[in-house]
Amino acid sequence: QVQLVESGGGLVQPGGSLRLSCAASTSIFSMYNMGWYRQAPGKQRESVAEITSGGNTNYADSVKGRFTISRDNAKKMVYMQMNALKPEDTAMYYCKASRTLAITQQRVGYWGQGTQVTVSS
Repeated sequence: QVQLVESGGGLVQPGGSLRLSCAASTSIFSMYNMGWYRQAPGKQRESVAEITSGGNTNYADSVKGRFTISRDNAKKMVYMQMNALKPEDTAMYYCKASRTLAITQQRVGYWGQGTQVTVSS
């Protein structure tokens, strides 16, 4: 079991910046692919950014060039720097850890409780 705790959300004006953080409890953090997801009211949860155990990154088209995901394996942390925020970025943001178990090839995933980001003037 992996506990994930997000922080860094808040209220920001359009064009502003926030940095989200996610702290993980597992001792094998470096083996996990990490991702940020978001869910706005009335909408499905969507992937925003991911960073693999090897450090490769992927972004949703809507955030490319504005958001940057990074990880610090020594601190067991994943971050997302969000710049040029727009009202449509308003959502609950969730951290997810996932990996494939070597022996069974079972895919496992864990979610944090989320942190609210509100972009409004």
